[in-house]
Amino acid sequence: MGRFPLEPWLQPLLSPAGLALAAALLLLVLCLRGRRTRRPGEPPLLKGWLPYFGLALKLQKDPIGFMRTLQNQHGDTFTLLLGGKYITFILDPYQYQSVMKNQKLSFRMFSKNILKKAFAIQRLMTDDELNNELHDCYKHLQGKSLDLLMENMTQNLQQVFEPKLFKTTNWDMAYLLTFCSSVIFETTFATIYGKSVAGDRKEFITELKDDFFKFDAKFIYLLSDIPIELLGNAKSIQKKLIKHLTSENLANIQGWSEVVQMRQDILEKYYTFKDFEIGAHHLGFLWASVANTIPTMFWTIYYLLRHPEAMAVLRDEIDHLLQSTGQKQGSGFSIYITREQLDSLVYLESAILEALRLCSFSSIIRFVQEDLTLPSETGDYLIRKGDLVAIFPPLMHHDPEIFEAPEEYRFDRFVENGKKKTNFFKGGKRLKHYILPFGMGASKCPGRFLAINEIKQLLVVLLTNFDLEIMDDKPVQLDYGRFLIGIQYPDSDVLFRYKVKSQRS
Repeated sequence: MGRFPLEPWLQPLLSPAGLALAAALLLLVLCLRGRRTRRPGEPPLLKGWLPYFGLALKLQKDPIGFMRTLQNQHGDTFTLLLGGKYITFILDPYQYQSVMKNQKLSFRMFSKNILKKAFAIQRLMTDDELNNELHDCYKHLQGKSLDLLMENMTQNLQQVFEPKLFKTTNWDMAYLLTFCSSVIFETTFATIYGKSVAGDRKEFITELKDDFFKFDAKFIYLLSDIPIELLGNAKSIQKKLIKHLTSENLANIQGWSEVVQMRQDILEKYYTFKDFEIGAHHLGFLWASVANTIPTMFWTIYYLLRHPEAMAVLRDEIDHLLQSTGQKQGSGFSIYITREQLDSLVYLESAILEALRLCSFSSIIRFVQEDLTLPSETGDYLIRKGDLVAIFPPLMHHDPEIFEAPEEYRFDRFVENGKKKTNFFKGGKRLKHYILPFGMGASKCPGRFLAINEIKQLLVVLLTNFDLEIMDDKPVQLDYGRFLIGIQYPDSDVLFRYKVKSQRS
């Protein structure tokens, strides 16, 4: 049984029969939660006919179409039973700000539960001081600290791509999602955590990467009420990853970023050096650093490959910047672009934002700490303590009143007269928030600047040094497996090919 034998009374509970009984009892408890009825003053309540799951399967099948139907039938506010949770959705974008400011709604309570379920982080459930100190670390993901991270990222991208610059004078083929996953994971890990100085460095990063993607494939199930013991090898993969990132093993990695160093210093104040949970914190941070960057990178490149005219505009924009700074396109990694110069590439940024608009299905979720009243244009609604409240930006992202032909990819949608476009309207009024892939308020992703700049850097490298062509004609669709928690992955991978640009000297 390993180093720590189970107590005799626990052994039968963890036998196959015991786990089956536990699962049956859990299902019974969860089904009883579906017997709720609507009280006077509450939003419309929609539970579906499936116990526990409620309307989750219908929503997952066609999130935009289903939510639009419910909006037409019930208005901008209603409560759904989804996977054992009662979630009140707010669809009116002009209500977003007031909802986020409500003091009875807590992001921290919601996020603590995710950290406990997905990453086995227990202490944050009861220690707000630790939470506050770790939150302070995010200052190292912006400003001068971000500039330093970007410089390191340029060097790490060079190490990933430089061998290809000499090997791919002929066309080389790859699967796009696999390509993006490998490049983003390796570059991000090296930039944030550094490089292993013990053993075979390539073997270490390959094993870590493979285990990470196995874990990520089970992530959505880890957030459910299903015990981790019933999720196949999820627990063993989680433990293996955490062990990779414990203090002892991180000591063998050289080149920590400021944010990782500060996090480690704080964690060692609250835990012993060898505490396994330190590794759990690092796993959560690593997951947040790459899990949504990968599909964003995939979709941006995919849409550019599908729209050669867009790629041509981006190449010209980058080339113009290089010429204005005395640099030459196709000069490999001798080129240098600052963060401010990256920000000036408005078509490049627009192409990324447009991919996010189409493929982000994140909801901004809060835990209801006590009974409250939410105002709306059709009247006030009572919301129960213990429920969740969710803003659902994807419906706004696909609103034809805000975005003309919202189902189409238009790389220049966020550019107007050669500058960033920020004026979007609904009902004749200007929207303060018109694209929300990174959340808002307390839950706004602190790593968004690093993620976007990493994607920009990678695109500059690809468009400057390589010719790119898509090989598959098959259309790729969104896989809505994570339809409330992030950027959706594709339902299949797609072949593309690349080679060093012909004008390269």
